[in-house]
Amino acid sequence: MSAMTRKRNITGYLFILPWLIGLACFTLFPLGYSFGLAFTDWNILEPAKFVGLRNFDKLAHDPNVRDSLKVTAIYVLSSVPLGTALSILLALLLNQNVKGMRFFRTLFYLPSVVSGVAVSMLWIWIFEGNYGLLNTVLSWFGVKGPQWLTDSKTALLSIIIMSLWGVGGSMVIYLAGLQGVPRSLHEAAELDGAGPLRRFWHITVPLLTPTVFFNLIMGLIGSFQVFTQALVMTGGGPGNATLFYVLYLYQNAFQFFKMGYASALGWVLFVIILVLILVLFQTSGRWVYYEGEALAASRPKRRRSRLARTGGGEGHAPQTDIR
Repeated sequence: MSAMTRKRNITGYLFILPWLIGLACFTLFPLGYSFGLAFTDWNILEPAKFVGLRNFDKLAHDPNVRDSLKVTAIYVLSSVPLGTALSILLALLLNQNVKGMRFFRTLFYLPSVVSGVAVSMLWIWIFEGNYGLLNTVLSWFGVKGPQWLTDSKTALLSIIIMSLWGVGGSMVIYLAGLQGVPRSLHEAAELDGAGPLRRFWHITVPLLTPTVFFNLIMGLIGSFQVFTQALVMTGGGPGNATLFYVLYLYQNAFQFFKMGYASALGWVLFVIILVLILVLFQTSGRWVYYEGEALAASRPKRRRSRLARTGGGEGHAPQTDIR
């Protein structure tokens, strides 16, 4: 390594040193510390006691863990598909070349940057059973609305509906993906007689699948970590109807002071999310279309076909008739 290369590398490391320190102090160290705590019994006030796999055995038989996993799974299976469909629909609507479209794009994006606590307080007022906005609107049509947040049948549904408030963040990413679709492909398909639906299904959707895949991964991770809404709006009730997994983890850590058990819960959640993400990556090759990879894969085939036509190959001269 030359002196100039060494100097350039040192300069680069110095520039990223603050980030490396932050990564070590606020990510790697807490991860390692929590992994060690998962095998202990620690209530903050007394020294930690090593208990081996007792915390993991306990959570395997804890009914609240099963309830929280069920609630979280229902939320993930409902909010992620609904959020994906709505954000794609909004992106399609906001991808039109209409005057004033930038204003509407900003309008739909702004809710996704509002604080989670502020949003939760707003939706508490919307879902309030007696004088809330939603039930007031329903009363105009002669419909008596339920007690949204205090009824176990509608509490989780309320939080799922609330999750659609923040689709603006995904909508912006889908909008960028839509604007990256070459217009020439649509024009060529239109000349061949393809209608809007066929062009959307056979051109836009395949080219948008990488963006769908990215948002699906991020939405899955975020949905498994829902916490603020349940804590502020329902506290996990009524009757554990909104006891999300991360909320139960928080209760064990900061209400019951079972730090070891909470750490074990956290690592189980990490494993669940990791397995699901790995499954998505393994299956992505069947439905995610990358244009660059498709072109790269087709080049060797074209080269082999040319060599076959000329009768040549690597290390062989083309066969010619010299008679």
